[in-house]
Amino acid sequence: MPELPEVETVRRTLNSLITGKTVRSVTVRLPRILQKPDDPAAFAAMLEGRTFLGAERRGKFLRLVLDGLVLVSHLRMEGRYGLYRDEEPVETHTHVIFHFTDGTALRYKDVRQFGTMHLFAPGEEFLSPPLKKLGLEPLDDAFTPDAFRKALGKRTTKIKPLLLNQEVIVGLGNIYVDEALHLAGIHPERTADTLSGPEKSRLYEAIRATLQSAVEAGGSSVKSYVNGQGEMGMFQHQLRAYGRTGEPCDRCASPIVKFTVGGRGTHVCLRCQKPPKGASQAATANAASAAAASAGPRRKRANAVKLRLDGEGAGGGERPAN
Repeated sequence: MPELPEVETVRRTLNSLITGKTVRSVTVRLPRILQKPDDPAAFAAMLEGRTFLGAERRGKFLRLVLDGLVLVSHLRMEGRYGLYRDEEPVETHTHVIFHFTDGTALRYKDVRQFGTMHLFAPGEEFLSPPLKKLGLEPLDDAFTPDAFRKALGKRTTKIKPLLLNQEVIVGLGNIYVDEALHLAGIHPERTADTLSGPEKSRLYEAIRATLQSAVEAGGSSVKSYVNGQGEMGMFQHQLRAYGRTGEPCDRCASPIVKFTVGGRGTHVCLRCQKPPKGASQAATANAASAAAASAGPRRKRANAVKLRLDGEGAGGGERPAN
């Protein structure tokens, strides 16, 4: 976190909040956030007097465009931006502050301190890390079914780690890969070269549909994500696989199981997403057993409630007024 939908939501929010504002000064409270230049004084001097022209995005990176400069910002796990009055108290873990000439300030807060900032001359950001080797944008017009098939090629990599590879397709993280694979009915341990043409088409459509729905919902606030105005995303209420271990699949009612693929916790319906031969059978079996065990008490509680309600109805008596 955050992934493409969350970064896109932040971009839209910042675009409305800071476009047209001019930087009066910059306060750097944690220098290691700065990557280019890495000197706080040089970083501040380059920005002073510049005006923000708009906010754009490349994958999970924000591109904050100023007159004559581009600030590339990666939020990593818990980075967030917020607009404040300059005189408001500064919260803990606020590491970079852009003071504007109108008395407001854009503050960058990052509890985990993993975020990064780079300054480039316009256009140079695409020729250097961290943007240089990024792959296809899944919500761009250039992301066509044919481009997707070519990106997958005949790779023998498991499909989940491949989709997480930002040099192949950008913006996808653990949440949305699990969701897209579930929607497409594809097991995450299938290798790309084993996917049929129809399966690739289903996966392409699932990626687009999942991301578009998540953007419309403002992203997923699974942990600490909020947009630039402190508002939570709502897509977590639409999740069908991720984080739903032991809960019934909305298609077949089989329990969602969780195991590890490529070092990442992975959520799967084993009936809708058939495991390939040679998959992590032990892990899959253990996950299925654990999911079934955890689902048991929930089913018992649900049945008990149903019996109680049915009993009330069968008795024919009136319920007491509240």
